[in-house]
Amino acid sequence: MVTEPLSLVTGATGFVGAAVARRLLAAGHRVRTLARPNADLSNLQNLDVEQATGDLIDHASLRDAVRGCDYIFHVAADYRLWVPDPAHMHAVNVEGTEALMHAALEEGIKRIVYTSTVATIGLHPDGSPGDETTAFNPKDLIGAYKQTKYAAEQRVKELFTSHQLPVVIVHPSTPVGPGDIKPTPTGRLIVEAARGKVPAFVDTGLNVVHVNDVADGHLLALEHGRCGRRYILGSENLSLRQVLTQLAELLNRKPPAVRLPPNLVLPLAYISEALANLITHREPLMTVTGVKLSRKPMFFSSQRAIDELGYRPRPAVDALRDALDWYRQHGYFG
Repeated sequence: MVTEPLSLVTGATGFVGAAVARRLLAAGHRVRTLARPNADLSNLQNLDVEQATGDLIDHASLRDAVRGCDYIFHVAADYRLWVPDPAHMHAVNVEGTEALMHAALEEGIKRIVYTSTVATIGLHPDGSPGDETTAFNPKDLIGAYKQTKYAAEQRVKELFTSHQLPVVIVHPSTPVGPGDIKPTPTGRLIVEAARGKVPAFVDTGLNVVHVNDVADGHLLALEHGRCGRRYILGSENLSLRQVLTQLAELLNRKPPAVRLPPNLVLPLAYISEALANLITHREPLMTVTGVKLSRKPMFFSSQRAIDELGYRPRPAVDALRDALDWYRQHGYFG
């Protein structure tokens, strides 16, 4: 009797992780999810998953979670551009990832798909799209998130080299679409734009991809990816002006026309973060890291994933449309 594979998905309560869990279920996998005791399980409603309680900083819980699994999709990460406590982010993104990889080795997991980020991919000085071979400049490690994800990926690579860790690394670009309950920094921008609260912008470049295409890419990486190899999961390179224009067209309104230089906005970002630290204790819409990152367009090519995995992402406007529909249906526009 053939038994469906059992896949552990970390971060399945989150945006990308939930999409990966849904895709695996549709492909016939049994899915076990790892979630903290107090996690918001909204994204797992009506999903036939086995739930394991644990935390990336509780290494014993990771060993329990991987027991009996065939595959691991390590999607979980602390993703914030404003971090009052960088040490906690390091404990989750770096130490937690390393502990999970060691638990996988002890259990004899057949294959791991590790979710990194395009933040660890090199950028070309001329703004042309980077790919998996583009040289990385350590000076581009701006902010705790980027620093910790880079460090975590290095440890994963070291385990692949030293212990033959059966891992494929995927690099989502900027996922957009349904299920962004938090929402992510990009999701917050979409919501604020839909509310008419983005009168001006710092123009930059980003690669927009539908979250369901990212989920497809994870399954394709499991099935066709080469261990130790990296694959960018993106779609369309757009300026922020183009993103806001597409959103405005979908909303039947005029796009913002005022473009602000980063150096003018940076002092405001420092003020916003100071207010967040002292008063609101919530992530500000404008962050110092976000403004600094905006100085370089985050353009990337997914050609390797297209050629080697059979990855076929849809246009960015479809992701923006589905995101708007989901936010509207769930009352994010007030």
